[in-house]
Amino acid sequence: MQFNDWRIFAFGSAIFAALTAIFGKIGVTSMNSNLATFFRTIVILVVTAAIISFRKEWRPPESLDSRSLAFLALSGIATGASWLCYYRALQLGPASKVAPVDKLSVVLVIILAILFLGEQATLKTILGGLLIVAGSIILAI
Repeated sequence: MQFNDWRIFAFGSAIFAALTAIFGKIGVTSMNSNLATFFRTIVILVVTAAIISFRKEWRPPESLDSRSLAFLALSGIATGASWLCYYRALQLGPASKVAPVDKLSVVLVIILAILFLGEQATLKTILGGLLIVAGSIILAI
């Protein structure tokens, strides 16, 4: 595998998502979940700005594609709503039950990717999605 292989970053995402649940659960024990989400967002902003600065990836706003920016803004709104819901769920419930329900997003991504991005609905994809649903239900009960 090469360092630019998507699987490396996807696995890294899974690791950091797991840490997000554990650290988030601990973090919201004595703080309002919305305030916790706000603080987390500031940390993400600072860390991301530092990475962009270090890698010299800043670009003038006029050089950025407006369609891409619009969809990234929508993605940001969806991310914010997701985080607000996720942190409130962590505040109210056990991380071991919240995280599996949250991972139903994988199944929703599969469905939306098939409907809107033209990705293929293979037997493997459908079976994998059904297994995720079954696992989420079993773990959340």
